Amino acid sequence: MINAHEPEFGSYSPGKLNQSLFEIAASQFLSRGFEIKQTWTARAWDVETEVNNHLWCDYLIVQSPVNWMSFPWSFKKYIDQIYTTPGHGKLWLGTGRSRQAPEKNYGTKGGLTGKKYMFSLTFDAPLGAFTDPNEYLMQGRSVDDLFFPMHVNYRYLAMTQLPTFSMHDVIVNPNIDADFARFKDHINQHID
Repeated sequence: MINAHEPEFGSYSPGKLNQSLFEIAASQFLSRGFEIKQTWTARAWDVETEVNNHLWCDYLIVQSPVNWMSFPWSFKKYIDQIYTTPGHGKLWLGTGRSRQAPEKNYGTKGGLTGKKYMFSLTFDAPLGAFTDPNEYLMQGRSVDDLFFPMHVNYRYLAMTQLPTFSMHDVIVNPNIDADFARFKDHINQHID
């Protein structure tokens, strides 16, 4: 489990909501007999330990607020430092291309086949910003469309995507209790 909240935003985003979701997920997993390991990307972590955690896990859960339409910078730093050089030969085994066909099979040599990942995201944006094609910003594009580049990173590692969970309108018009119940159902439905 990775908590990608970045505390530098102070009182605007103190991280209580994402920490609560992180704790709900941990409780759900522990009550079902799962063993868990947890990382907070804004805290100190060890590169080799994190590589080994990825090799160890069956499921990777990334809990994160959405800041400027993406993950916070500390999670991007984590990805760069874990998945690049230290991850080569473990998390990914090459690009998949060959000299005979350099334009084919890019991204097909991931090392985490059989492992699954799920994003759990919190947004200030209301759900309608994504579902209504007449809305200015997203024009009907989905949360997964917005996070497509990050999904590609995990596909590059050969992980299988589980349905993304997202909470919306968490600042202006929150519905926290219902969203927490929906999150528990989502976990139970998609993680066996």
